[in-house]
Amino acid sequence: MIITIICITILAHLITGKDVKPLVEKLKNVRWPWRASHSFKYIRHYARKAGRATARPLLLAYYVLTDADTSTTEKAMIYGCLLYVVMPVSLIPRSVFKLLGLVDEAAAVMFVVKKIKDKITPEIEAKADETLDGWFKDKDAEGLADL
Repeated sequence: MIITIICITILAHLITGKDVKPLVEKLKNVRWPWRASHSFKYIRHYARKAGRATARPLLLAYYVLTDADTSTTEKAMIYGCLLYVVMPVSLIPRSVFKLLGLVDEAAAVMFVVKKIKDKITPEIEAKADETLDGWFKDKDAEGLADL
């Protein structure tokens, strides 16, 4: 739980332009592959509710998170964003503020994708699209059946 809080705090600090070095130091021994694989099921669950277009930036970020060349700061920022989006707790709760409740999450995703855009390779894009194809294959077929 403490890692999650640190990662979300790093994301918030980066968004507001604050120094994150002391926080990143606390993450030296984090097992990122385990953290990434653990978060994958939550991303899938969120994707099935939110839709393919909404899930794609999250998956791109997820696959950058799993890349060995991604720095600890970037991994913490991405992990914090992924968890912030898929967790039921939010600064602006959707259950209370409806559409406005999506603004903070969308801003976090847009910020992170902008920060990591140079790390989103054609291979990562292909992997994200392949994953989405698998997740939405059944859903797409259901939608066609309704026509």
